[in-house]
Amino acid sequence: MTRIGNLQIDAPFFQAGLAGYSDTAMRLVARRHGCPYCITEAMLDRLLLAGGKGLKPALLDPQDHPIAGQIMGSEPDEMARSAELLLGLGYDAIDVNLACPVKKIRRKFRGGHLLATPEQAIAILAAVRSAVGDRAPCTVKLRRGSDDSAGAEARFHRIYQATIDLGYSAAVVHCRTVEQKYNGPSRWPFLQDLVARYGDTPGFTIGGSGDIWQAQDIFRMIEQTGVELVSVARGCIGNPWIFVQARAMLDGDAAATGRPPSIFQQRQVLLEHFHLAVQVHGESRAGVQMRKFGIRFARHHPDGEAVRQGFIGVRTIADWQAVLDRHYAEDGPGIVPHQALPDEATPTCCEPAEAHPMQWPARSAAVSAAPHGTTAPSGPLASSGC
Repeated sequence: MTRIGNLQIDAPFFQAGLAGYSDTAMRLVARRHGCPYCITEAMLDRLLLAGGKGLKPALLDPQDHPIAGQIMGSEPDEMARSAELLLGLGYDAIDVNLACPVKKIRRKFRGGHLLATPEQAIAILAAVRSAVGDRAPCTVKLRRGSDDSAGAEARFHRIYQATIDLGYSAAVVHCRTVEQKYNGPSRWPFLQDLVARYGDTPGFTIGGSGDIWQAQDIFRMIEQTGVELVSVARGCIGNPWIFVQARAMLDGDAAATGRPPSIFQQRQVLLEHFHLAVQVHGESRAGVQMRKFGIRFARHHPDGEAVRQGFIGVRTIADWQAVLDRHYAEDGPGIVPHQALPDEATPTCCEPAEAHPMQWPARSAAVSAAPHGTTAPSGPLASSGC
């Protein structure tokens, strides 16, 4: 079990918040493939507080637990009120985004750009923690600094120590800088140094992020750095099977990471994901939204380029069904995982590795949580089928 405050999750990994991707539909698909915990994509505090359409992405499905609502903003009071709003909607944890590297948010010092202004970042962390109190765990997502300078590293540690002093339950660090965005390899040794420095802090969980493309990368990060929790981000877009394979590795199935999803398994997930997207967004928006997912799912198909081109033209459920009927009508093996990686996968972290069973405490069939107004569901969370 991995603990995040009063939450316990039965595997040392989770689905990260992914801007433009990790909506309710994607999260539910991940959970049905063994993901024990999810974080929403970053929600802007002012949009949440304005209500209306800005509040719609925050609404939860009853099966979408345990879940952290991730908030991003620049004003302590607005961030605090946003945290309270999410607790009222039934969120199990509040996550503060100090990691987003997008250039357009720099002027207002949001996300990762707050790492350059530790006073403001700490004021936000303090306001959110005070507003939430003991009702739910507070966590934070950071990058390892605004850039590679010694000053940036010092500012990072000032903020990180404040996170601990304020009583946050966990911090997940993406080991690229804000300046790097997503370019170049992430620096895993930074996580190792972080664990050496802060790893003995009682009640505080250190998580890592960056270059997790295959199930074995999850456990490689744990072994090489000592983190207790691993964030799976771009590696799970169009690849919910990474959670199936990670679960299998926990159970001692050494061959799991070499087994690709079959054509029919891919078809089933594609159908499920599209119908969930329609429920969340309506058919018109889902048709547009799912094109980018279809393109990523196509990596697992033996005729990937033809499938990718087919998904590019999707607009409706009928279009989606037509692609499935054309390319997924006959069963067969898919592409093995290490050959189905996206173009941006960093080679040094994605070389095929021999899978090996991981030793992990006995896990329950579902995620448990200490009561604070929500109940952890069973069923879909424990499923590794579909």
